[in-house]
Amino acid sequence: MYGGRSGEHEISLRSAKSVIAALDPERYEVIHYEINKEGKWRPGPIVPEPDGNPGIDVVFPVLHGTFGEDGTIQGLFELAGLPYVGAGVFASAAAMDKDVMKRLCRERGIPVVESVTLTAGNMDAAEACAQLGFPMFVKPANLGSSVGISKAKNCEELKIALSVAAQFDRKVIVERGIVGRELECAVLGNDDPQASYPCEIIPSKEFYDYEDKYLLDKAQTILPADLAADTTAELRRIAVDAYKTVQCEGMARVDFLLESATNKLYLNEINTIPGFTSISMYPKMWEHAGIPMARLIDRLIELAMERHAVRRALRYSI
Repeated sequence: MYGGRSGEHEISLRSAKSVIAALDPERYEVIHYEINKEGKWRPGPIVPEPDGNPGIDVVFPVLHGTFGEDGTIQGLFELAGLPYVGAGVFASAAAMDKDVMKRLCRERGIPVVESVTLTAGNMDAAEACAQLGFPMFVKPANLGSSVGISKAKNCEELKIALSVAAQFDRKVIVERGIVGRELECAVLGNDDPQASYPCEIIPSKEFYDYEDKYLLDKAQTILPADLAADTTAELRRIAVDAYKTVQCEGMARVDFLLESATNKLYLNEINTIPGFTSISMYPKMWEHAGIPMARLIDRLIELAMERHAVRRALRYSI
């Protein structure tokens, strides 16, 4: 299932193409469900009732961002009683909302960057200016692929950045700017998740935005990241801890910032449907670990079926 109404529609199409190419035609018969930018389904929507979709054994959602990665489509799969790849309703919603994710991880003791959350009714830059120093990063709370993200170096830029972010979400996160390195780690599994070795992203621009990720093709990646052994071990530990904290299953890419001045790791984001494009690091990190793309896809489907078997054994009434 791919496409969707979010600003990451085109990325979803590219990810889906890679996933479909990796599926073994001897094992799988692929049924394509494409959702266009207006939310129209082809060939038609899934029926939201158990046993209402007899031709589907398992769903592989490759829907990034709003309406695909935020728990909404996962709720439909739950109503339909269908196995599906990736995080469930709660984990998807919690990881997608940067404010909620930070609160959960902070409660767990996981280091997250200091931030201020503003809502549509109170998009006042003064609160952020009073609590955080410049530069600041301004992000829509519920969006991915760096859509709507700006870096603000003064109050005037902050006001503009808030206006841009507010076009994409009614809740906006303002974070203290971290000067340092951008790192990513792939996590795979259900009850016993495993973390890959991390990679480092070296942006070609001031920060790793949508253009740098998908259009310019100039950002550099280092896999594995050149880190001290204890830093690598700590990053992998935190990645799994954060994954469990938001109750992820199946897969997630966990992103970090390593502050240069303090050498401190900060959890940045948890992406429950990471990219699978030709330049995406989630499959590349597992390939480096000895799990090629085709086997990774097999394993994700296996994890989906295993979770579904457990869920089917539960009782929902007395």
